[in-house]
Amino acid sequence: MADVTVRPEEKTWSAGREEPMPIRELPEAPASLHILGPGMLLAALGVGVGETYLWPRLVILFGPEIRWFFLVGVTLQAVVMLEMARYATATGESIFFGAARLWRPIMWLFFAIAVLVYIWPGHVALGAQAFESLTGISWYIPAVIGLIAIGLIISFAKVVYNVIEAILSSLIGILVVGSTIIAAMVGTFGDLWNTIRGLFYFGYVPQEAISGPQAASLFPLIVGAIAFAGPSGMQQMWYTLWLRDKGAGMGVHIPHIQGMFAIEEEETMPSRGFMFDTDDAENMQRWKGWRRWVQFDAWVLFFGVTMLTTIIFTILAQSAIRINPGVRDAILADDQGAVFDGMSGAFAQAGGVLVGGLFFVFIAVVGWKMTLGIFDAFSRGQADMTYFFVPATRRFGMSKIYFAFLWFVILFGITMLFVTGDEDGPAAILDILAFLSTFAMGAYCVLLLFTNNLLLPKKIRPGIITNIALGFAAFFYLGMLFYSLFAFGVVVS
Repeated sequence: MADVTVRPEEKTWSAGREEPMPIRELPEAPASLHILGPGMLLAALGVGVGETYLWPRLVILFGPEIRWFFLVGVTLQAVVMLEMARYATATGESIFFGAARLWRPIMWLFFAIAVLVYIWPGHVALGAQAFESLTGISWYIPAVIGLIAIGLIISFAKVVYNVIEAILSSLIGILVVGSTIIAAMVGTFGDLWNTIRGLFYFGYVPQEAISGPQAASLFPLIVGAIAFAGPSGMQQMWYTLWLRDKGAGMGVHIPHIQGMFAIEEEETMPSRGFMFDTDDAENMQRWKGWRRWVQFDAWVLFFGVTMLTTIIFTILAQSAIRINPGVRDAILADDQGAVFDGMSGAFAQAGGVLVGGLFFVFIAVVGWKMTLGIFDAFSRGQADMTYFFVPATRRFGMSKIYFAFLWFVILFGITMLFVTGDEDGPAAILDILAFLSTFAMGAYCVLLLFTNNLLLPKKIRPGIITNIALGFAAFFYLGMLFYSLFAFGVVVS
């Protein structure tokens, strides 16, 4: 499907159905050991509702042994992250462009899924509700202020990526350090041992989650939490756009997205990505450097930070049920706020009422940072597909299209907060969104198998073990999803 062609004027790499990629030099990779990178952004975006709410809820319900599912999920996500980086650093293109090279309707499917899943302001509303629990101020007010603040902060940035990286990296640092201190104060070495042991309790599935009167509600909780082990939905796909704006690999040849007040400085966006000469020994040596760089991003920044955070919150969950044994029964009775109350009680045990309120501050921060990252990433992805595959829009430039999507999703979010009277919208819509989010994860694993094995030169394609891991990931996500659907008649929760 892909081959090298030589034209009189230049050498190109033809891949799939779209325009061939001109051959350019692959830049030198930075040091493998680095502090910040797109991996930290993905960790900051991935450490959200799953790690601070869904997985603590599962631990309270089923014990820390359930966490082996998390280990499997986050390990698969690290492999996916490396494969997303393989395509992006080799070409400078997003994975959406890769999908279009296979068949454009595949790319437009992801465009539609993104609209259906990510225009709802659920994360910022969840954080605002935590703020309401702390202050008594109606959650509508901080939610709307939070959305407007996101728009203004991004709009006034000179280079959007730099601001997003700085904010998300700082907030995840505060969250990890603060929660670690609390966990050390209220947890025990026994909690830590049980947490680590639970990671390797392979094969354990609570009997009540697969049979019995509550299985139809409990099994979907497990499936949903697996999907939220690290980045969920399309967050991994957006990672390819952050890599490009970071200038990783061939992304160095693609211009940045500029802030609204620096748009006139935007360079002309090429109509496709670029490829490097894989027959050149120096380029291949540089490629190995970039693979080491993204491996550090995947295993140290992403996997390490995500795993550390969920270990901390698992210790806190065990402390919560020890402090308030009734929290489990409250969750089974569908009192989902019991998780927040229980975790807040664990914080209060460490330092009184004021520290107990700190948990709600953490959740407010999580909700806001998730919305900041998701709205930025959503706008990047939609702008990327629109610019390259709706030619009439190119006269506006990538940055203007990005801001059109950004302010659309912000204004839509504000409208929905007031119209629905519910931070998430109707429950039926949420079920569909949860289904599509998990479906997207299985679908992009299949997509990566095709893009990286059919569109890239043979010398930089993934090996057999990686391909098996991607195939297993697709089976894992889609299999769990459809089993939940057909066995219990419900999708993930």
